[in-house]
Amino acid sequence: MSPQPKAQKSPVKSCNWSIEQLPGLSLEEKSQLKSYGITTTKALVQQGKTPASRLALANKLQIHLQHINKWVALADLARIESVGTQYCGLLLHAGVISVEQLATIPTHKLHQQVLRLVVATMQNKDLCPKVEQVQQWSQQAKILVGAGLIK
Repeated sequence: MSPQPKAQKSPVKSCNWSIEQLPGLSLEEKSQLKSYGITTTKALVQQGKTPASRLALANKLQIHLQHINKWVALADLARIESVGTQYCGLLLHAGVISVEQLATIPTHKLHQQVLRLVVATMQNKDLCPKVEQVQQWSQQAKILVGAGLIK
């Protein structure tokens, strides 16, 4: 009898960052999240899984729901290793709001969106991530979604 093949682990992992590393939050907002036990991006994504849970969190923190939606989207995108906290804001401002959406956008279209944003805000296309970097984001998103690591 031949041995059973081992299940292969995905070479891509879902990342979990300290809430301190998430861009776009003030020190006070980070402190508020921590006071409710939300100290990591994973915890923020879990707390904001549904529209109802995001609304409840906004009410608890006494802040506008739009802020919670933005933070959850940033935390979700940061779970992709090659995106992390460095590029999650760029993707969000380019119109990508989730890992699932990132996995479905054609690379060339996403690169064009990111390039337009970088040129509009920084007036320098050389600061735009290369198409290979954008392709890596997309591939890792597809792997994570396909492996069920993103829910």
